[in-house]
Amino acid sequence: MNHQTSDWNENSGSHIKIAYAGLALKDLILTGLSNFNIHLNDSIAELDRYLGEQSILTVPDIILMEVDAHGKCFALVEEIKKSFLLNGSIIVLLSVQNDNTLKKKAMQLKVHDFYSLPFSIDDLRERLNFLVTFKLIKPRLLELSKEVDTTYKMPFGKRIIDLTISGSMLFFLSPLYLLIAIAIKLDSKGPVLYKSKRVGTGYKVFDFYKFRSMRTDADQLLAQLSTENNQYATEGGGGNKAAFVKIKNDPRITKLGNFLRNSSLDELPQLFNILVGDMSVVGNRPLPVYEAEMLTSNEWSMRFLGPAGLTGLWQISKRGKEDMSERERKKLDNFYAQKYSIWLDLRIIVGTVPALFQKEKV
Repeated sequence: MNHQTSDWNENSGSHIKIAYAGLALKDLILTGLSNFNIHLNDSIAELDRYLGEQSILTVPDIILMEVDAHGKCFALVEEIKKSFLLNGSIIVLLSVQNDNTLKKKAMQLKVHDFYSLPFSIDDLRERLNFLVTFKLIKPRLLELSKEVDTTYKMPFGKRIIDLTISGSMLFFLSPLYLLIAIAIKLDSKGPVLYKSKRVGTGYKVFDFYKFRSMRTDADQLLAQLSTENNQYATEGGGGNKAAFVKIKNDPRITKLGNFLRNSSLDELPQLFNILVGDMSVVGNRPLPVYEAEMLTSNEWSMRFLGPAGLTGLWQISKRGKEDMSERERKKLDNFYAQKYSIWLDLRIIVGTVPALFQKEKV
């Protein structure tokens, strides 16, 4: 099936400066990224010299490198990360080999993306456009979220339901909170609560709370596991990356964490998020920033126009089942963003009760 790029994707790019290094994919890049301003370098060494000559006014937006046989590209990435001038540049690596070892190395170095043959040049072009756009809007996410929020008003009835449910549950479950906190402390070292940045309604970024169910080094292991054990990674193949990350048989989870997850007790601290208005009881799950960055097309960004929630359509439909495709989950998110109502919320809340106790190992 041919990839259809958006008008936004086709009409942008000419102002974006790319510093490119490599010969094997040069013709593909020149043809497929013809709307970008590209400076070509035949080797990593030549690119290194070129970058050393740049000033704050001429530094490239994107550094695009082919992975070389001697791994010099990885050494250059490390140098770029240390550079005051260049460390804000977007780094994307391309490989003619479909080698997971190379991909792991790239992810450990925290490059922005990694593509290996075969990959769609249309996907790469749209991804580069998005990375630059996201880089420009990220410093003003608070201002952007205020602008987007003008198009979404929390219905009064929905907010009343949120306050009623979150307030009453926090009051009645306070003894359970205390017992869980003590159990976590006795089970493993580390804090009781896990806090992470999540992207919710209108791309608003907020602090998201859960009871800790993983080892304290869980975030450091994510890059490696997302390439090896991701439930959604098998879809599409090639250079296509999964937008969602769901680890199969996650080795980072503690013994107590397994119980907390299977019973969904780890989600209870999100009642605080609901109480303060970051989330609703029902909505689309707020995503980690690295997942939100993957939803670049107009088709999938629609999910952020609806409320973020503790539970939603996909959780009660096929939560944890391996036959739920990434596309199906996205479509359920889009459907809710377009059709949410008080009555739909009540049906989802009722359906959530049995879903809380179903067993899953992801």
